[in-house]
Amino acid sequence: MKVPFVDLQAQYRSLSAEVLPAITNVMERAAFILGQEVSDFEKDFAKFCGRKECVGVASGCDALLWAIKACGIGPGDEVITVANTYIATALAISFAGAKPVLVDCREDTYEIDPDAVRRAITPATKAILPVHLYGHPADMDPILKIAREHGLKVIEDTAQAHGATYHGRNCGAMGDVGCFSFYPGKNLGAYGDGGAVATDNPQIAELVRMYRNYGQPKKYYHDLIGWNSRLDTLQAAVLGVKLKHLESWNEARRRHAKRYGELLKDLPVVLPVESQGCRHVYHLFVIRCKDRDGLVDFLATKGVSCVIHYPVPVHLQKAYADLGYKPGAFPVTERVAKEIVSLPMYPELTEEQIGYVCESVRAFVGR
Repeated sequence: MKVPFVDLQAQYRSLSAEVLPAITNVMERAAFILGQEVSDFEKDFAKFCGRKECVGVASGCDALLWAIKACGIGPGDEVITVANTYIATALAISFAGAKPVLVDCREDTYEIDPDAVRRAITPATKAILPVHLYGHPADMDPILKIAREHGLKVIEDTAQAHGATYHGRNCGAMGDVGCFSFYPGKNLGAYGDGGAVATDNPQIAELVRMYRNYGQPKKYYHDLIGWNSRLDTLQAAVLGVKLKHLESWNEARRRHAKRYGELLKDLPVVLPVESQGCRHVYHLFVIRCKDRDGLVDFLATKGVSCVIHYPVPVHLQKAYADLGYKPGAFPVTERVAKEIVSLPMYPELTEEQIGYVCESVRAFVGR
């Protein structure tokens, strides 16, 4: 049996009767740039997130960049984020002209450690950028408390956590700004790149609208140095269709995670946790294995596709050598990076496929 890591073709087959008319409608009207579908999706996604404003942009990385700039952060400023994340989190800080200040993660959830955040604050700190990694919420209450005490902005990286909640509050709706990616493999994914910034602050929203569209509040009038970073109308049309299914897809992911847990619980692997009061939406189902590389190779021989998220922490990437971090700087992040592997996870997974993946894992670690 072959089990893909993600199966977007299966998702398309289930949605084609809804998606194709939405795409055709855009094509027939030739409303390709900032068409009605963009504003409709922005309104619907803001409601889904529990935010007053939503601005669609070209990617999740752009969402972070424009949110950071709209919060008034730039050269000479520091933004604290976690070393255990995809590099886009740090890149956005750098492209805004600020300095990423990295901290370690917790070993149970792999999320940013609030105690480490507190220790990392300096007079140059202007914001905290927690990441809701893998679909599990970061521990936001202590982060928000630290931010209030020090007058800092909180910018949530919610690229992997569409629909996740923390003590009844939506991820992306607790800080000053929530940033989302609609990369095709996300829980809510487009048919190309896309992203969004969600906020309750109308000034931040308006700045993001200008940044994404050449810095203009109206055509040919440029109030600031912006860029071409608009959410494509075709992608917005696709996202508008998919948004209606997001909750049912998230519930399917949660059922799959539960079944994985039942079948793998007696094996010498570390399973994901769901902290009390949190709703994990399992963008990724990440386990830890001492012989991770051996497991990955073995699963490949069985036709099971898996991915390592992420093999090299941000602080050990060549791109960030100038930050001065050395091996050992963040021991939890570094230890986790050597052991993690993401098993197949998508709503259309079947019971048979999950069983086969778990049998294959058992065949390796149970030897």
